[in-house]
Amino acid sequence: MTATRASVESVSGRACVLRGDDIDTDRIIPARFMKVVTFDSVGEHLFEDDRLAAKGNHALDDDRYEGASILVVDKNFGCGSSREHAPQSLMRFGFNGFIGESFAEIFAGNCTALGLVCATLGEDDLENLMGSVDLDPEQEVRIDVEARTVTSRVGTVACQIPDGTRRQLLEGSWDATGMLLDGAEDVTKTAEALPYVSGF
Repeated sequence: MTATRASVESVSGRACVLRGDDIDTDRIIPARFMKVVTFDSVGEHLFEDDRLAAKGNHALDDDRYEGASILVVDKNFGCGSSREHAPQSLMRFGFNGFIGESFAEIFAGNCTALGLVCATLGEDDLENLMGSVDLDPEQEVRIDVEARTVTSRVGTVACQIPDGTRRQLLEGSWDATGMLLDGAEDVTKTAEALPYVSGF
């Protein structure tokens, strides 16, 4: 069987700046939109309450950031409840990479399980990146997982991605379903050798 897992070596694209510390998962995807059987529609409600309150002045409603695939945030992004719907809604809105000063641990783990990249920068480097994207939202921003760098118009700077997370992304072991499918032949052979399975 051919490998089904995908290595995530880098992510790149236009970026969107979302300022504010301690943005929790209830703001990312309000709880009333979690009463669904699948995750298919959660991207439609990303930051819905914040966006309604901002009356068109939210970063996600800024035409300059339309189509951005990397979200640049501040400290402790994704804190609060450990809902999987938060990274699912971000992914289904179009984001596949996140750069911030820090991320809530469970949120970052849920991102890794989807193959989404969370990279952290020091305060000064992050502020420089935010300012650059604000001035030129058309520029490409790149997170290199292997090199652990972020590249933008302000140059290439070192970022932090935990060793275990980096390994999972590069090896494709972030994809639990893919790992099961890759091992299907071994599972079948083992099952066939068990009398209480093969006898049926």
